[in-house]
Order: sequence, then structure tokens, then C-alpha cells
Amino acid sequence: MAKKMKKTESQCSQKYGVPIYGASWVPSQALNLESTSEEETESTQQPQPTRPSLLVFCGGGGEGRNGIPNSLLISQFDFASNALSPNPVVKVGTNDDLPYRMAVHPGGEGLICSFPKSCRWFEWDDQKSTETPQLGLKSSEKVLTQLEGVGQQLAMTFNNDGSILAVGGEDGHLRVFKWPNMDIILDESDSHSTVKDLSFSSDGKLLVSLGSGGPPRVWDVESSKVVASLSKENDEIFGLCRFSQTANNGQILYITATQGQGGNIVYWDTKSWKRIGSKQIVRDRITAFNVSSDGELLAFGTNEGDIVIVKSSNMRVHAMVKKAHLVVVTSMMFSPDSRSLVSASLDSSARVTQIEDAQVHNGMSTWVILFFVLLVILAYFLQTKGAFYP
Repeated sequence: MAKKMKKTESQCSQKYGVPIYGASWVPSQALNLESTSEEETESTQQPQPTRPSLLVFCGGGGEGRNGIPNSLLISQFDFASNALSPNPVVKVGTNDDLPYRMAVHPGGEGLICSFPKSCRWFEWDDQKSTETPQLGLKSSEKVLTQLEGVGQQLAMTFNNDGSILAVGGEDGHLRVFKWPNMDIILDESDSHSTVKDLSFSSDGKLLVSLGSGGPPRVWDVESSKVVASLSKENDEIFGLCRFSQTANNGQILYITATQGQGGNIVYWDTKSWKRIGSKQIVRDRITAFNVSSDGELLAFGTNEGDIVIVKSSNMRVHAMVKKAHLVVVTSMMFSPDSRSLVSASLDSSARVTQIEDAQVHNGMSTWVILFFVLLVILAYFLQTKGAFYP
């Protein structure tokens, strides 16, 4: 039985005054703490309190804004108190340009943001004070010439080590670059009518692009050639895609699909490119999707504001938060340790959902374990009683 998590267990959900389109955890490497080797050695020898994590969001009211600013926001999340900061600790305005998509560099260098006409690079700004180091964000002097005047980019992502950047446009143009020198690797002007999502395999050798006007395509990054085109069945409409690791260190490709009114997950073997199976997850449309870094959990956000977390091993619902947001979930991402999930919505809300130990989530499993424990206790009691009362 799936665990239904409460909508407001604490202050894990906050509203930030702008419709949010992108959400991400800030890599720990971004916060550069100065310490001597001796200090580092001491710190590793003594237990340290859990430091609040940082999250970055992007969104706004668009051109004209109508009183709603366009901005990038940084907020804090404290795991101990399960609390998201009620106000952003950093806010960077972007004038009339709506930051619609973003990709955070996994190595902590900064983030790239998609605006209506171009993409811009932002750098973390390490602001040290006498008490606690604070992380800021600033527009970089680095100009991404290759992404100037390219129109709205609807998808962007780095590979795992941050050495390759892929971006896909509203016009269907797919571009893949080496990072940070921006040498072009792949330049396909008609990959799809519109590119909706992109995902690199864990080793960075493959890239899946998904969009309207044609099937999802799997690209060999080194050769820039298509190695597979994935067909739909019946009336499926594909939405979002993610590569993921499997328990035996293999890979699997997940793609969300709308069929009728329901939201499904479809999965493919990445060697034969044969469809392994599909399963309906929700009765609504899936609007956000992410996979944990360990590959054990899949997270889905719906157009009704619900969050559903599924175990990849059996495709059963592990946890569900009904009406986690008031309207459509726009973005979600697991924390690096796979135990927390940040989600965001057009209702201006952001939420962090902490995930309970997957080993004990199933109520039936817990009762089975308890039953066996009671049997062992009973057997021990009878054996002991027999020893004293022959």
C-alpha cells in the first residue's frame, strides 16, 4: 500500500510570488568554503550538523510582467526542521526577459538560462561574511555567442560530468556543444517540429531527444548519428524522457506518455531498443518527471498539482502527495542523495518532499516483519519455558 504523505507536514512548502518554471538543487561544489587542511581533518573527525541545502528557481510573469517580476531565486532548505526558507535568500531580476528553462552545471560552475530570444550564463557569487558563507548569483560576463538570437529553447541539459551541453529549441533545432569552449558537436535543424525534452545517458555517450513531429530519437554523441527511433503505440503522446541506471549497472530509458486522460510511463532496453513495458501511473496528465540518481525512484508531477513517487523495481507507488501544489507541477528534481524531491508550480509555490526509507514504506511488508518477530519471540519463550518445566 502506498504511503499518502500530508500536504503540509511543516514549512516544507512556500510561495515566492512568481510562477516557477524551473527548480534545481545547487551543487555542493558551488559553495567554496575556505579551510586549511588541518581544519578539514578536524571536521572529518567530529560529527558535523547537517548544513541547509540551497535550491535555485526561475520564473516570472513574462514580457510586460503585469506586476510579476522575472527572476532567479535561491532558497534554503533545512533537513532537520523540514523547512524551506519563507523568502528567497537571493533574488536576481532579469527585467522583461522570462527565465523559462535552466540547467545547473553539475560541477558547480554556474547555470545556463533560456530566455525568449537567447540563452545566458550565470555564475555563483560566493559572499563570505564573518558568520556564515552565503551564496549569491550574478549574470556572467561570458557571452554564449552560439546561443544568441536562437529563439526560445524549451529543453537544456548537461551530461553528468558537465563536459557537454545540449539545448533544444521551440523551432525543433537541436544543438550539442562541448563545455565550456562551446565547440559544436551536433547541429540538427529539424530534429523535431519542437524539441520538448532531452536526456543524456549516465556515461554521456547517448542523448535522447523528444518532441512533437516525429518519434523520440536516440543520438550517438560522438558520431552525431541517430542510433534508434522509438515508436509509439495506439494513441500515445510522449512527453518527457530520462535515462536511468539499473540495479546491475545497466541503463534503461523512461518516457512519459499521455494515453486518453491517463499518464503512463514507458520503458526501453538501451541495447536492443525494444520496449520493455508500460504502466499507467496517474489518471491525469504528467507535466513533470525526474529519476533519482540511484535509479530506485521515479517522481511524477501532474496537471492537477499532485506528486507521485514510484519504485522502479516494481513500478508500484511508494508515496503520493495529493494537491502538493494548487495547479500544474512544472519542474521537479531529486536531491543528490535521492532522499528528497524539490517540486515547483505555476501557482508560485516550491516544495521539498522528504522520502521515507524505501525498505519500510509498504504497510504489508511491515506487518509481515512484525509477524515473524513475534513468532521468534514466541518460539524463544516456549523453549525457555520447556527448559525450566520439563
